[in-house]
Amino acid sequence: MEEKHAIEVTDLVISYRNLKKTSIKKNLLKLKRNKAEDFVAVKGISFYVREGEILGIIGKNGSGKSTTLNALAGIFSPDSGTIDLKGHSISLLSIGVGFQKEMTGRENIILSGMLLGFSEQQVKAKEQEIIDFAGLGKFIDMPVRTYSSGMYSKLAFSITAILETDIMLIDEVLSVGDQKFKKKSYAKMKSLISNKDRTVVIVSHNLSTLEALCDTVMWMHDGEIKKIGEPKQVLEEYVDFMENN
Repeated sequence: MEEKHAIEVTDLVISYRNLKKTSIKKNLLKLKRNKAEDFVAVKGISFYVREGEILGIIGKNGSGKSTTLNALAGIFSPDSGTIDLKGHSISLLSIGVGFQKEMTGRENIILSGMLLGFSEQQVKAKEQEIIDFAGLGKFIDMPVRTYSSGMYSKLAFSITAILETDIMLIDEVLSVGDQKFKKKSYAKMKSLISNKDRTVVIVSHNLSTLEALCDTVMWMHDGEIKKIGEPKQVLEEYVDFMENN
């Protein structure tokens, strides 16, 4: 039986443009132009994720993990290379992404759901379930700018977890909220992941979470894929590398 891929990434390159520092005086006098310098965050990587597979991405800060995830979500455009999602719906669960802070939590549920590609009617059908799961009480009708980071995280998680897409991208959110919510969100995540038709990509520094949840782990280092394979083996090599370098 031919395996089906949910995600195919080929020769992906993503760079940021940095401005070299020059003095304000020089800028004002135009004696020296600011020169732009490209920082290549992702250096021509290729990989695929099978339908129903759970891929974990590990690597030190600055290795290109979140940049890759944001490119899969369509937030960053590649300089070159391709990302093929095979027509699947996709959602990014990442703290700090997507809320309009002057709008209430309830209004943000509708907006976020529609941005994920659901109709207003589809989101409204799930609205109460999202509100109940988030457990924010009266704050659901207050502007998101009044929320603590924990409350923000709870609402973000609840929207993405309840409005189920074909592909879920998860960026360092399994450790947010209070202890009770952590337990509930971890149980919900395991339930979502157990659906053999759902494809999941998780970026995390939590090695035990990656080993417990993932089918495959991809280790990124300085914008390149250092190793991809069975979680236990890749994670052991990653830990050994980090301890000795």
